[in-house]
Amino acid sequence: MSESAAATSDGTTGDDAEAGPQLRAVGVTIDCTDPERIADFWQAAIGFNTRVGNGRPYITLSEAGGGRMLNHLTIQRVPEAKTAKLRAHLDLFTGEMDTEVARLVALGATVLVPAAAEVAGHLGFRATVMADPEGSEFCVVSR
Repeated sequence: MSESAAATSDGTTGDDAEAGPQLRAVGVTIDCTDPERIADFWQAAIGFNTRVGNGRPYITLSEAGGGRMLNHLTIQRVPEAKTAKLRAHLDLFTGEMDTEVARLVALGATVLVPAAAEVAGHLGFRATVMADPEGSEFCVVSR
């Protein structure tokens, strides 16, 4: 085996790593103090149909059969409340901005910054900045 093909700690070879990402799915974890409440919100918001865990410390939401780039969303209990703006957030894409924002507000979300009607933002998209019931930011995005 060549030096570049020597096995790494995860069992792949250097040649495997050079072939590019071998990722199969993307999962996101959201910290919160009340996993049941936040899982209820995100399950209704995204429409995942599978729920595993009791919130001590995790609840994982997913979709049977997959088919989405976001494979699962895990809600994780942490002891501390959110105290600052998140450094990462979810973008939820829709063709019906007003309808989707109203639906999410009815589920318990809060509008933090409404989308400007006349100005297209980054790459021609508009975004409404929202927060889930514990204040974690996310955006509803459309053109």
